[in-house]
Amino acid sequence: MPNSNRGAVGFQSSEFEQQYDRPSKSQLKREMTALQKLGQTLVEAPRDRIRKIPMPEDVLEAILACQQITSHEGRRRQLQYVGKKMRSLTEDEAATIQKVVDSWHGASKAETAALHAIERQRDRLIADDGALTELRSQHPALDIQQLRTLVRNARKEQADNKPPKAYREIFQILKSLQAAPAPTDNEHDGDDEEDAHAS
Repeated sequence: MPNSNRGAVGFQSSEFEQQYDRPSKSQLKREMTALQKLGQTLVEAPRDRIRKIPMPEDVLEAILACQQITSHEGRRRQLQYVGKKMRSLTEDEAATIQKVVDSWHGASKAETAALHAIERQRDRLIADDGALTELRSQHPALDIQQLRTLVRNARKEQADNKPPKAYREIFQILKSLQAAPAPTDNEHDGDDEEDAHAS
């Protein structure tokens, strides 16, 4: 049998809706901590990068001032001030800054992946003579004699446990080749990727 008293308790549930619309104390604390961390990330970033981010002038000045402070205590106090300034941002301003900072991490991830690909290619060159022939076909202008000598020296360095001078030089050559794309069709690039994964 239905309970006739249900709902008749003297208040409407809607009376409490407004109260629950506000963020909880823990939510506010999380947001404040996130803004403080974002401020610290900006302080640790290169100045030229920071100047390109759209943000209020007073926030930018607080960040740039913090970068110039060398004393530990002074910097700690200025970091707190930066955090206070970050909390004065509107949601849109904070979101814009966060988006730019996130894009930096994306770029650095891509750079790291590219460097790992170069390292894999260098290891293939040292392990397999066929990799040198393949590289020559992709980059006809490459000084193959110089690279062949460096590969031979790098193998000797590894065998004799010597400092990796030639090993590093090979990396620099491969890096410069990546900076200037080879005048070949895209199929070779795809093959390269597969070879890199296979190794």
